[in-house]
Amino acid sequence: MKKFILLFMLTPLLMATTCDSDDNQIVCTQEVKAGLAVTVSLGSYSSIVSEGVTVTANDGDYSETLSVIDSADRMFFGAWERPGTYILTVSKEGYQTYTSAPITVDADQCHVITELIHIPLVSN
Repeated sequence: MKKFILLFMLTPLLMATTCDSDDNQIVCTQEVKAGLAVTVSLGSYSSIVSEGVTVTANDGDYSETLSVIDSADRMFFGAWERPGTYILTVSKEGYQTYTSAPITVDADQCHVITELIHIPLVSN
């Protein structure tokens, strides 16, 4: 009985992550993925910070201020399910404002492909 209940509970998960090979239909999960995941450090990779940092992503007329979802990991997320070519602007008081080269966020058949970016800020 326990095996039946476990199989019953896992069936939606298995269906959401597999493809039907008979007709090549792609079945996508219902999760939402960030196109951009940004970490910011103060001069080195060992000092990841988010407090007092603003990260903005611009794609043409579109602009978004990225958010920290979990203060423990201090990572900024944005461009949720939105492919595009983004310019990031990162600022923090006492540090030089950073402007990135264009960052392209692509998508597959289901979701955007998250771009992981690390930006070290330089003090003034």
